[in-house]
Amino acid sequence: MKNNTFLENLVDKLLSDETENISETTIILPNKRAKIFLLEALKKKLPNFTFASEITSIEDFIQEIANIRSIDSIELLFEFYTVYLSVTVKEKQQTFEQFSNWAKTLLQDFNEIDRYLLDPKHVFSYLQDIEVIKRWGIDVEDKTKLIDNYLEFWKLLPLYYESFYTYLKNKEIGYQGLIYREAVSNLEKFISNFKNKKIVFAGFNALNQAEEKIVQQLIVKDIASIYWDIDAVFLNDISHDAGLFVRRFKNTWSHYKTNPFEWITTNFSDEKNIQIIGTAKAIGQAKIVSGIIDKQILDNPNALLDKVALVLGDENMLIPMLHSLPASVGSLNITMGYSSKNNPIQLLVAKLFKMHNNALNRSESNYVFYYKDVLDVLSNPIIESYVNASKVIYTIKKNNYTFITHQKVISFQENPNRLFELLFQKWNQKPIEILELISEILLIVKSNLDSSLEEDKVVKTFLYSIYKVINKLITYCSKNEYIENIDTLYAIYKQVIDLAEVSFEGEPLSGLQIMGVLESRVLDFETVIITSLNEGKFPAGKTVNSFIPYDVKRELGLPTYKEKDAIYTYHFYHLLQRAKNIYLLYNTESDGLDGGEKSRFITQLEVEKQPKHNLTHEIIQPIVPNIASKPIVIPKSESVMMRLKEIATGKGFSPSALTTYIRNPIQFYFQRILSIRESEEVEENIALNTLGTIIHETLEALYKPVINKFLTTDDLDKMLVLANEEVLKQFKEIYKEGEVKKGKNLLAFEVAKRNVFNFLIEEKKQIANGDVVKVLALETPLEKVLEDERLPFPIKIAGNVDRIEIRNNKIRIIDYKTGKVEKNSVQLKDWNGLTLDIKKDKIIQLLCYAFMYEEQANGLEMEAGIISFKNMKGGFLPFGIKQDKEVFTTITPEILEHFKKEIVVLINEILNIEIPFEEKII
Repeated sequence: MKNNTFLENLVDKLLSDETENISETTIILPNKRAKIFLLEALKKKLPNFTFASEITSIEDFIQEIANIRSIDSIELLFEFYTVYLSVTVKEKQQTFEQFSNWAKTLLQDFNEIDRYLLDPKHVFSYLQDIEVIKRWGIDVEDKTKLIDNYLEFWKLLPLYYESFYTYLKNKEIGYQGLIYREAVSNLEKFISNFKNKKIVFAGFNALNQAEEKIVQQLIVKDIASIYWDIDAVFLNDISHDAGLFVRRFKNTWSHYKTNPFEWITTNFSDEKNIQIIGTAKAIGQAKIVSGIIDKQILDNPNALLDKVALVLGDENMLIPMLHSLPASVGSLNITMGYSSKNNPIQLLVAKLFKMHNNALNRSESNYVFYYKDVLDVLSNPIIESYVNASKVIYTIKKNNYTFITHQKVISFQENPNRLFELLFQKWNQKPIEILELISEILLIVKSNLDSSLEEDKVVKTFLYSIYKVINKLITYCSKNEYIENIDTLYAIYKQVIDLAEVSFEGEPLSGLQIMGVLESRVLDFETVIITSLNEGKFPAGKTVNSFIPYDVKRELGLPTYKEKDAIYTYHFYHLLQRAKNIYLLYNTESDGLDGGEKSRFITQLEVEKQPKHNLTHEIIQPIVPNIASKPIVIPKSESVMMRLKEIATGKGFSPSALTTYIRNPIQFYFQRILSIRESEEVEENIALNTLGTIIHETLEALYKPVINKFLTTDDLDKMLVLANEEVLKQFKEIYKEGEVKKGKNLLAFEVAKRNVFNFLIEEKKQIANGDVVKVLALETPLEKVLEDERLPFPIKIAGNVDRIEIRNNKIRIIDYKTGKVEKNSVQLKDWNGLTLDIKKDKIIQLLCYAFMYEEQANGLEMEAGIISFKNMKGGFLPFGIKQDKEVFTTITPEILEHFKKEIVVLINEILNIEIPFEEKII
């Protein structure tokens, strides 16, 4: 046999038989896709115009014999539920959602039993006996209702099967297994009506019992012939899974006792270049594939890519692969189902379900949205620009909304916007009305897309696939009354989405061919690139989704994971059979369940290497630098120096700015030079800095009425009475619309109240013990120009101090801290290195306040210290110079002179153009 493709050999065979009329021949192929390629092969070989053969898939052909229409799995589930309700007493009937959990698995078992022509009564009786034996030793008194119900389920299986089978047959609809069983029963009638035609089965590998029986019967009646496509290497090796099925057919079919077995090829042993490449992650594989295809184009600029097949072992690689392909790929054809789970339109619909479902579960009457659900919907790129999402998101974050009423959400949109209204319209309606609402949303999104843009064309393809799903669900809802609420609707939607796929349009006969594993059946290519050759991906691995145990399947002749692996093995080796250049890629990363272990097919190729195969194996890893991240270094440009001078002479350096520089110069650069602030986010739980602000503002509000007055215990009593109300008021002002009375926020609210109460009680105790206190200022701004010959120009130091008071004839500057501060944090032993150690940041802050207030002290002794709300027992913690065992807390001019020297050194460093801003990695 010539070294052509299988389809070319098939055409040659059909045309060489002069007794047969090509237009009177029906050709049956494993799938529909190969039809286009077979017609193209026929067109090239036929000398004159003629009518082509009828070409169909095996499923369509068997459906024609049975004369029964196939229905999809969701419609089948609804039909089964109708039958279930008719044969189950009302008290024991389950809801559709409960029923669907086990019914899907049972339907798969019904399908297998019928496809393999087993006696259902025998199978179900066998299963029931197994379950009874399992519980043989349980005494009557130990039997629970659960066990009884479980055993009853197995007892009812024959009734479910027979009732459902009869019901579907009467309606002339069915699942694949039923159609196959009926086709076998109807075969004699079909043969008697089949005149003057010839049937050719081509390119098959695994046949189930029903298919086997139909094919053999048609061959015996001399109506049909069959042409296999198996290589001698796989057929003759009894342990090779690629030949598992065909080997059995060759040995057991009576036809081959007197007739030749066609066709056995020897293409696999021919010369081949096989490159096995391991790399990290899906994106690594995509980049390598791009390089392979780019090299193909560079080596042969005039060659077409229609002889190149890119087979994706994992459909999730499609999108990264499309983004990675070189621009030189002129045209391509995608022939694979892309799961709707990853469809961006589906993600939008799923988020709508989640948002409205959560709102309904909270309270159908109040209908309150959770802010994260709202942000998820609004930030979806499909709708973001059409509903003025950025403005609404800003409003939510600015006002700190965590739970938002329906009315409030609608009010966010100032101008009428139909899409926005539909997105947030209440879903307290019938399921069919909800689906119609989603359908309208999709139509509005479609109307906003631009058909001239390539990106929008892809979005339209995604949108159309989901639009079909929604319309299908509308049809189901109109026919069935079982979908009563949004939970059931969403459960069914998820099941439909699992089955729905996005179909891409393309020119199948030109350009690069991108396909899944099953789509490659019957086709041959010169260059084959296969990705995701990892265990669990290719082959898919063990998946048990059946009520029939493994050993029972083996005994009854039903397929197990071994047979499913053998099917994958055949597809893999068939792709390699006639190919000349082969690239096999796998993921080397063993993170989680995905990847790491290369496919057994790669190992098998290496172990069973053919003499003419040129096989190489390499691992390609990205170049990772030895240093994962280097500290950021930003030199000081002229514009930076101008900005520094602008700050130093204008607004001034604040104590916190100076300590920020000590902590991390890069942080100082971002915050002070570039004025970059953290983006505003919704605070679901009160942050520590927000809690601190609330306590500060509360104390300021309570003490304001007594500024410049000597405090009395009566003043403190009044404050204690007002404290609760003031804390709540400040919470609402600062935390805006955030929830205060629930969860962690309620605890934070109580903590704030406790801190304020403790502070006021401590203050009252000190006044009762004789302290004389006059509050001079609260949250007051201070500033002072620092002049020194060592500085290039005068520098302003400016900042806000929490409280200044006269206590017992001493000036006291107080800084509130909501965190815990110990007294050793504010005590200094040595001036050296003051501005180098971030642990001394509190000392720098306190001395800055003292430096700024020095002239206003009017000669009075001065102290500066911290009151830590988490260390109220410590009381006022003053700055102090520690000498031996003594601590001096009065801030003298001598101390401020020492401090000034240290600050001048720090400011000179900040203003030194030679010293860049360098990140400190902690």
